[in-house]
Amino acid sequence: MAQAGVSANRLELLQIADAVAREKAIDRQVVIMAMEDAIQKAAKSRYGSENEIKAEVDPKTGEIRLARLLEVVEQVTMEATQISIEEARRRNPAAQVGDFIAEPLPPLDFGRVAAQNAKQVIVQKVREAERERQFDEYKDRVGEIVNGIVKRVEYGNVIVDLGRAEAIVRRDETLPRENFRYGDRIRAYVYDVRREQRGPQIFLSRTHPEFMAKLFAQEVPEVYDGIVTIKSVARDPGSRAKIAVVSRDASIDPVGACVGMRGSRVQAVVNELQGEKIDIIQWSPDAATFIVNALAPAEVVKVVLDEDAERIEVVVPDAQLSLAIGRKGQNVRLASQLTGWDIDIMTEASESERRQAEFAERSSTFMEALDVDEVIAQLLASEGFSSVEEVAFVEPSEIASIEGFDENTAAEIQTRAREHLEKIEAEQDAKRKALGVVDDVATIPGLTTAMLVALGEKNVKTVEDVADCATDDLLGWNERKDKETIHHEGILDGFNLSKQEIEDLILSARVKAGWIDEADLAPEPEAEEADSGEGEEVGETKDGGAAP
Repeated sequence: MAQAGVSANRLELLQIADAVAREKAIDRQVVIMAMEDAIQKAAKSRYGSENEIKAEVDPKTGEIRLARLLEVVEQVTMEATQISIEEARRRNPAAQVGDFIAEPLPPLDFGRVAAQNAKQVIVQKVREAERERQFDEYKDRVGEIVNGIVKRVEYGNVIVDLGRAEAIVRRDETLPRENFRYGDRIRAYVYDVRREQRGPQIFLSRTHPEFMAKLFAQEVPEVYDGIVTIKSVARDPGSRAKIAVVSRDASIDPVGACVGMRGSRVQAVVNELQGEKIDIIQWSPDAATFIVNALAPAEVVKVVLDEDAERIEVVVPDAQLSLAIGRKGQNVRLASQLTGWDIDIMTEASESERRQAEFAERSSTFMEALDVDEVIAQLLASEGFSSVEEVAFVEPSEIASIEGFDENTAAEIQTRAREHLEKIEAEQDAKRKALGVVDDVATIPGLTTAMLVALGEKNVKTVEDVADCATDDLLGWNERKDKETIHHEGILDGFNLSKQEIEDLILSARVKAGWIDEADLAPEPEAEEADSGEGEEVGETKDGGAAP
């Protein structure tokens, strides 16, 4: 009868393990291992914590086996955990130093306290296994849309039950004026899964730009199939958004595909986003065309690109200015986020005023530098000359061809221009020496005297100082902050140098300083030409890949 009772207890142990494994969606073996840990803890309390005790639960019969582990040593110093080699070999002739001898222990009767402690250990181990399972399941689902049910709302943060896991939509990741209550269904974007002290945390968002892109992928078969590609998304969550699309198939209109019949597809996304208005823009590889499209519904008269600074000036009719800027700057801000360019918007009238101011400034510069009257200065400015350097080093025939000028006039103007530049050069060189910039710095290719003065003012005075500079130190850098681009000035910011020119300048300084060899800068030898018999231009390697 007693044996039947023991078998029932063993069977009950396995049934509990199976039930917990099913409920928590974790491996049955993990639950059994948790039980073994709990039994070991109870056994240590019973037989003494100094003992090294191992518990095993047979996964088929549920039988519990307890044993005390004793390490085989030459000389025993801890009787509770060690056994001498002689004693060990009496029990097992093959025993060696470093082996462990298992000494069986009698079955353990759990008291109330021991049972309670064992339960806590099992609960903790099962919870850890459940968290690990959640992390493994969702770590690869970042970038997906998930559906869940609102479990509770805490201080504006929405806790979502995903079925096999719990997730959170933080207050700043929900749409404005959006309220959730217990039991509401919610759809959101998984943007991060990470381990935290309380276990893995799944972070959801309804404001993330990619949430909109994924919604379009669900509603538009062409996007899901990859025929229409979403290039970029810019959102002012809950208010307005712009999305740029392009089609790989010339016969499919990407904008029309996303709008759908009578706007059915886009309307489904709008409804999910609480009425957020969506402008669907045709993407273009040409930056100017793309930016003009992005500023819709405003009309653009003219654009001026500055590719190095990634800035663009857009000229619109006076009546279109407010439309182009949008309410609280929303339209131009979203267009800037969508395209990645900083956009300056001006009216035709303000652009005309600026051109006139620039014209007047250039004319004034020519009058002062060349000692000519206003008419000649204005003629030079109107012909497109923007600096004294251009006047000094252009072909004389270009100046002589201006109406009212002849070769003698051109020669005299160029002489005055060069004299003015030489005077400025002498002044700059004197200033450079006064600042302590050594002569060797002047021999670095690409540096002018004005640049040397700018370097000296920032305490860059030797070849080593220049060699130690980073590209950003000289060129400056842009930082995106609060949806605006902030430019941090570099030492040579005002000299219109490209990033490549700055990098070449720094490398030249490092060669001159002896930090690197000039041979290190030489391009790698081109791959051998393909043996085509016609001696094609170098551009492909023998296996068809691009030459290094």
